[in-house]
Amino acid sequence: MTKPFDLVVHGATGFTGRLVVEYLLQRYPAGSGLRWAMGGRNADKLAAVRDEVGAPADTPLVVTDTSDPASLQALMDATRLVLTTVGPYQLYGNELVAACAKAGVDYVDLCGEPAWMRQMIDAHEAAAKASGARIVFSCGFDSIPFDLGVFLLQKEFRHRFGHPAPRVRGRVRKMKGTFSGGTAASLKATMAAAASQPGVLDLLKNPFSLTPGFEGPRQPSGNKPMVDEALGDGVWVAPFVMAAINTRNVHRSNFLLQHAYGTDFVYDEMLITGPGEKGEAIANAVASDKSLGSDKGPKPGEGPSREERENGFYDVLFLGTDDAGHTLRVGVKGDRDPGYGSTSKMITEAAVCLLQDASETSGGIWTTAPALGDRLIARLQANAGLSFAVEPA
Repeated sequence: MTKPFDLVVHGATGFTGRLVVEYLLQRYPAGSGLRWAMGGRNADKLAAVRDEVGAPADTPLVVTDTSDPASLQALMDATRLVLTTVGPYQLYGNELVAACAKAGVDYVDLCGEPAWMRQMIDAHEAAAKASGARIVFSCGFDSIPFDLGVFLLQKEFRHRFGHPAPRVRGRVRKMKGTFSGGTAASLKATMAAAASQPGVLDLLKNPFSLTPGFEGPRQPSGNKPMVDEALGDGVWVAPFVMAAINTRNVHRSNFLLQHAYGTDFVYDEMLITGPGEKGEAIANAVASDKSLGSDKGPKPGEGPSREERENGFYDVLFLGTDDAGHTLRVGVKGDRDPGYGSTSKMITEAAVCLLQDASETSGGIWTTAPALGDRLIARLQANAGLSFAVEPA
């Protein structure tokens, strides 16, 4: 049976969903060979957004109410893949993941909620493997640049030195842009779950929460400002707000790659604030900033202007080392603000990569590196304004 759509954007009327639709219009318009539709709970709102973003009048609209079993089944029957921007996923994602896993429909999201992701792995991985559904979490700024940055570094380290790097540091060199209202809402929902559900806090604290049955070596906590000896020149680093999700995904990638990074792999992420007293002062200010969890930040559905998105960027260094003194540096850069402009391009390319380039990726619950790897790096560099490069030592 041929389904009418390759891809449905669930949440197309939301802030990030709308950016995904704008990117699809630009990169994969009618006639490109990708059959996609806008999905959301309200048909009138979908039509209004279609007109606002300048989509053709015949752009397909699909009412996707995941709380209604009949609507959810109709969605499964209509598409090969669901791209969902509707978070927090622990509040709005359960039925959709369950339906995709059962029906053999591929799924990508922007999830940064590790405790929920573990719950989904435990509940639905067997069904996804049986049906052939490829479910790929965290296809935005968390965690694509980090997951693929480590993947590339380890591949290159093995090629040069004959073994993976047992120690990798992820260090954010520069970043301009805001985190999305969805990120803030996910953090709040996660904190609420940790307070009310037994076991959630343990999952949040455990670096190996996404590797069922495997516990690796002790990992750096990354929760206090410090001088990072590996960077030299008394350079200070501060806690990085996305580390709690990215590190979990990187360890899951290693787990799904049959420990290609080694069973002794140690990884952390921090934000570079600079050398000396100034670097220390900035690091302490970053560590004490709690704005993401406050009520002052953007609400879900809100976000920065086009100008702010286009002026945003990020630059992340990955530094691999071993006990023999070998070092390798990989830089990953993005040309838009991380939370919106770059994220909307990354999730779209991850979806298209899964549909068009990853036929040998089997059913299951995946991270981007083992599911898509080099093919996604190539797409992101060709289309989405990212660069991945080995840097001089």
